[in-house]
Amino acid sequence: MRWKTKARIQNVVSLIPSSISYALYYWIQRNIGGLRKVNPERKLEAAVETWNLIRKSGHDPRGKVFLEVGTGRVPNIPISFWLMGARRTITIDLNPYMKAELIVEMLEYIKEYKERIQQVYGSLLDESRFNELLSWATRDCFCLSSFLEFCHIQYVSPGDAAMTNLPDHSIDFHTSRAVFEHIPPSILVAIVKEGNRIVRDGGLFVHQIDYSDHFSHSDKSISSINFLQYSDSEWARYAGNRYMYMNRLRHDDVLLMLESLGHRILITEPKTDPRALALLRSGVIEVDGKFRDKAMDVLSISGSWIVSQFNSSSDAYTEQAAD
Repeated sequence: MRWKTKARIQNVVSLIPSSISYALYYWIQRNIGGLRKVNPERKLEAAVETWNLIRKSGHDPRGKVFLEVGTGRVPNIPISFWLMGARRTITIDLNPYMKAELIVEMLEYIKEYKERIQQVYGSLLDESRFNELLSWATRDCFCLSSFLEFCHIQYVSPGDAAMTNLPDHSIDFHTSRAVFEHIPPSILVAIVKEGNRIVRDGGLFVHQIDYSDHFSHSDKSISSINFLQYSDSEWARYAGNRYMYMNRLRHDDVLLMLESLGHRILITEPKTDPRALALLRSGVIEVDGKFRDKAMDVLSISGSWIVSQFNSSSDAYTEQAAD
């Protein structure tokens, strides 16, 4: 589907009252969108990558408490954390997207491709927990609340990651996958500030950010930097709705934000899109004035993992707090 057609559909659906809009959008995704077939492998791999980055940073994730920002339709990542030994995951989503039928399909997929899924986790997998998880795929009746409790998952939706009501210093790891790019900058700042409050001293923030134009995921006629050609007002007409909002922050913007909020960047793994870089260098794509001061190497970054740590005594954070 061409991206402008998809944008029109999303804009129309978003105008419908939520009680109908969510169900209609889900129907569209299930029948003509990306939910026609459930394949959890990419998200399971992302959970393993999160786990490995934590270990690379000198921490042991086993027996720890995770907070995930943005649950989505299936809590693949919290399930994965539990399979690798996490004590508990609190997952918060602004929108009540989770669907029991998709979780059942995910479990059936894992059961059918058991060996392949085991390879995704490798030595990190708790085999006893994995076997217990597989038993849910053969049950005649699936109870969502019981399943979440079984996997030590606390689901909060509608929820506000900028106001969690969790106790101070009660979380070990603050995580997300492909979520930060969908949050308005001012709210993103509030979410990180809340994270600063609830993450334990020495805890980590581990986030994977997709900087690409998400319309390019399904419309291969456009590049990952297609949306950089438009002004804020122009882009809002295409993707200003709750289903496809993208803040268009670049990698350097996110790093600067984190540092201004008292974070020390421990690991960053930016991935450059060669096609985007070639389009910029050839002049085929001319970016909006908002982005013209940025280097092409920055504009062509399509995604990155970022691991950071909050330091309340940092000069940048102290100055901002004073303001």
